[in-house]
Amino acid sequence: MVTNTRFGIIGGGALGGLYGCLLAKAGYEVHFLLHSDVDHVRRHGWKVETPLGDFELADVLVHASAESMPPCDVTVVALKTTQNGILAELLPKPTSQGGRVLVLQNGLDIERDSAAVVGPERVLGGCCFLCSNKVGPGHVRHLDHGRILLGDYHPSGEQVSQHALAICDDLVHAGIDAKVVADLATARWKKLIWNIPFNGLSVALNASTDELMDNPESCALARSLMKEVHQAAAACGSVMSGRVIETTLEVTREMVPYDSSMRLDYLNHRPMEVEAIFGNPIRAAIERGCEMPRVQVLYRQLLFLNQQRLASRIAAQ
Repeated sequence: MVTNTRFGIIGGGALGGLYGCLLAKAGYEVHFLLHSDVDHVRRHGWKVETPLGDFELADVLVHASAESMPPCDVTVVALKTTQNGILAELLPKPTSQGGRVLVLQNGLDIERDSAAVVGPERVLGGCCFLCSNKVGPGHVRHLDHGRILLGDYHPSGEQVSQHALAICDDLVHAGIDAKVVADLATARWKKLIWNIPFNGLSVALNASTDELMDNPESCALARSLMKEVHQAAAACGSVMSGRVIETTLEVTREMVPYDSSMRLDYLNHRPMEVEAIFGNPIRAAIERGCEMPRVQVLYRQLLFLNQQRLASRIAAQ
C-alpha cells in the first residue's frame, strides 16, 4: 500500500533506522539522510530484527547530503543531540515547502534547536520509550518496547494540533505504538525519570539495566535520583503521580537486559548527551528554585568522563 505522506529521516541509528524502516515497509516514501552507512545501505538495504517480525528493505531512498533530499511532509530528527549544531545545515532543504519537523531525541527542551531553524510552530517533539541497538551497518536490532509520545512544541489554541494527530495516525498505520499528548514537557520529564538514573548510572557504574536493578544498592540509588527528578518536574509545572517512580522501576526490572544509549556512546568513545539529559533539566529546575544534588553530582561525573574520552580521542589522532 502506497501512502501520501513523505518522510525524511535525519540519522540512521537505532531509532531512526527502526522507525524509518517501519514507515517504508508500510508503504510510505521515506528518504534517509545517512553518514557512515550510506554506501552499505545503497548496496544492501536495511536489515531489521524486531519482535514485530524481522524484515529486510531493498531499494532504499538514501542521501549522503541534505541538499539532495526532496521537500518532505515530515522530517524526523533522529540524531544525537550532540550533533544539533549542524541542524541549520540539514533541515532547510527537506523542510523547504513548509513541512513539519518531529524531534525524536532524548532530553529536555531539545526541540528549540530545530525551532531556531524552521520556527517553533512547525516543530513537534516525541519521547521514545524504546530498547533498540544499531549492531552493524544498516542493521538494527529492536529488543523491546517502542512507544512514541508526541506533541506540539509550540501549542496553539487547540489542545493538540491536526498535524500532530495526522503524524500519529501515520506512525500507527506503520505498526508503531504512538500516542499524542497535549503536554509535551511533562512527557519529557516522565522520560527523564528513567533516562537520568539509568543512562547516568550505566556509565558511572559500568552496568547494564539488569545489573543495576539486580543490585539493591544501585537500585536504591536509582530510586533516589528518580525522586529528585520527580520533584524538579513538579517545580517546573509538570506534576506527576508519585506512583510513576515505582512503575518505572517495575518496567525496567521486566525489560530485556539492555545497554543504555549513553553507555554505548561512552564505550564506543562517542560524545555523550550529557547536556540534553542532565544539564538542561538541572538548569530548568534551578531557575525555579529547585536543586537536584544527587543528579548534579552524577552530572559532574559524566562531564568529567566525557572530557576524558574527548581528550583521549584527540590524543589518538
